[in-house]
Parts: sequence; C-alpha cells; structure tokens
Amino acid sequence: MELRTMQYYLAVVREGTISAAAQSLHIAQPSLSRSMKELEEELGTALFVRGNRRITLTEEGMIFRKRAEEMIRLMRLTEEEISHAERNIYGSVRIGAGESLSFHYLSRAAASLAKEHPDIHFHIISGDTEDLMDELNNGLIDFAVIFTDVDHTIYQAIELPLEDHFVLLMPKDCPLSDKKEIHISDLTGLPVIVSRAAVPYFSGSEELSALNVAATYNLIYNASLLVEDGLGYAICFDGLINTTGDSPLCVRPIATQIKAAGTLIWKKYQVFSPAVQMFIDRIRDTVNQSLQQ
Repeated sequence: MELRTMQYYLAVVREGTISAAAQSLHIAQPSLSRSMKELEEELGTALFVRGNRRITLTEEGMIFRKRAEEMIRLMRLTEEEISHAERNIYGSVRIGAGESLSFHYLSRAAASLAKEHPDIHFHIISGDTEDLMDELNNGLIDFAVIFTDVDHTIYQAIELPLEDHFVLLMPKDCPLSDKKEIHISDLTGLPVIVSRAAVPYFSGSEELSALNVAATYNLIYNASLLVEDGLGYAICFDGLINTTGDSPLCVRPIATQIKAAGTLIWKKYQVFSPAVQMFIDRIRDTVNQSLQQ
C-alpha cells in the first residue's frame, strides 16, 4: 500500500465526496474512484457506505482512517527529523478571523511560537464567518475563528474562552451618549449599522428585526467611519475601537447583554505541515494556561 493512496483516502474522508476530493487533489475523479476501489480490494473490506450524498465510513473505514492518519503523521515526522535535524521548523500558518478580543489567544500563541521558530510565518485574513468558512473549505486558510455553531463531524475545534460583548458605537455628542446602557427599543426609528457577525445572535429578536438597518459590515474600522460621518449607530463588539482622548466616538453597553464566544476550527483528517501542527499544540497550551489562571 502506497503512502499516496492513504493520502487520497484521507482527502475523500475530509472533503466528503469523491468529486470534491478529486478537485482538491487536482486529479481526475474516475482515477480517484478507481484508486479507492483498489484500496478496498487490497484490504478485503468495504471502507465506504455507497449511496449517500456525503461519504459515510463503515466501521472498518473508521479504523483505517485512524491508522492512515497515524502512519502519515509518523512518516512526516520521520522525514522532518531526518531532513531538518539541524534546522528550525519553517513554513506558513494561515488564519482567518473576524475582529474579536478572543484573537489575543491566537496572537499570543503565534508570538510565542515565532520566538522559538523565527522561520514560521503567519498570514492573517480578516472576514466574517461566512467568508472565512468558504476560505477554509476551499483550502485557502488552515484555520478560521467563527462565532456560530460548529459541525463537529467536519471540523476540529478549540473554544476560545474570552467572550465578546456587544455595545453601541455612537458620536459622543449624540443624545444616546447620555445613557448608561442602551436598550434595543432606544434605537427605534434610528439608522443602525450591524456587524454581519452579530446578526445570528439577534436573529430571534423581534425588536432588532424591526430596526432600520442602514448598513452591515465585517470590519469595525469601516463601520466606525460610517458612524463618524453620520450614517448611523453601529452594533459591534466592545474593545475594538479606541474611543478615548479626542476620538469623536463613544460606546455604551447594550442592556440585553449577549455574549459571543469565538471558536478556532480546522478541517478534520487534514495532514498538516509541522509548522501548522505546532501552532495547534501551542494554541491549546495558551488556552489551557488561561483557564488555569
């Protein structure tokens, strides 16, 4: 059995369909189907349940998936130890994340890892959950920080403990700035600018659905300019815009406080580079240390 065949198998499990796996591997679908059939014949057992829209593994298929992951990981580690024994780990870690204070966990892990391995480079993509999921599923990023429910059949996940709180960003000289906290009803008839990340948290609110949503955004800096120039009031996460000093803006907490916790996710059954795997280990350590404090 070739290592490549195991990699093909894990790609099929990861992508969920033969066609999607073939596309990610840049090979013809019939060739991949034939390779999987030959693998089953070699093992003398069925690995997949045919007829479903997405790949479903038999019990033997789940056993083989686990062993294939272990063998490939062992092979990667062996190659790395032999070829880079005298060198630092190197490579790129690609992270997609929305604007959130929970990103501190990732930035601390990245800074710690970079001190030990300066040849590891980090590439950060900003966006909301919908955009980042597309990037992750298309293999353009290794990780995504999302603020919605996680499908644990497809993704592995680490919950980031720091919770974000929603506030209202407004001009300092507006009438609402005199309030200690903002009720959604205070915004009736006013133009509101809403983060696309916030929409799922308010989707069940009849008060919010009745508001005049003048704009949506995925980058708070752009939203702050809209507020500053008079388009409306922005619902956003706290702590992302500096409203101290001579800033013309201020924030007030939203009374019906909704907390949003971010989750770092990555696709299951993915064979990562040593750099990416080290980042996973480091982010786990960072989160665990934070929980113990």
